[in-house]
Amino acid sequence: MKAHGTPLADLMLIETAPIQDQRGSFIRVFCETECVELRPYLHWVQINLSSTSLKGTIRGMHFQSPPAAEAKLIRCLQGRVFDVAVDLRAGSPTFLHWHGVELSENNSMQLFIPEGFAHGFQTLTDDAQLLYLHTAAWSRAHEGGVRHDDPVLAIAWPLPVTQVSGKDRDFPLLTAAFAGIEL
Repeated sequence: MKAHGTPLADLMLIETAPIQDQRGSFIRVFCETECVELRPYLHWVQINLSSTSLKGTIRGMHFQSPPAAEAKLIRCLQGRVFDVAVDLRAGSPTFLHWHGVELSENNSMQLFIPEGFAHGFQTLTDDAQLLYLHTAAWSRAHEGGVRHDDPVLAIAWPLPVTQVSGKDRDFPLLTAAFAGIEL
């Protein structure tokens, strides 16, 4: 596993190297000792799998506030997605900046998203699946989100939007009063 920095502070793109032979391939998704540079002693408490049927669908942008703030490790198992993280951390040098990467079943890349970031994605193919590892369990009381089409963020989604859940569409727009998430 190799960690690569991104334009956003602490957001990392993780390159995994498949081992291939005549039987197929093997990829290590996570190894604590190899991920020390991300964060020592990462502890995953929840693993989720999302399946999205229609190309152009957006899921997100989701986050959890303290004390249930969570880091995530995202991998695409099927299809292709444009995966986006937005830095919502108060005082961060990249506050309210976003970064997107293509994750696919073929590129062996993962995205490490620290606490205090919103996360979402747009499917670039039909029938996309994502695997999420979380450092905190989901908490309804601490969940939040920002709109995928918030003009303050101006995320450049690569495709026309085909579907967004009502919940995601109803997140409030950011205002000048939003000072960020205090971690």
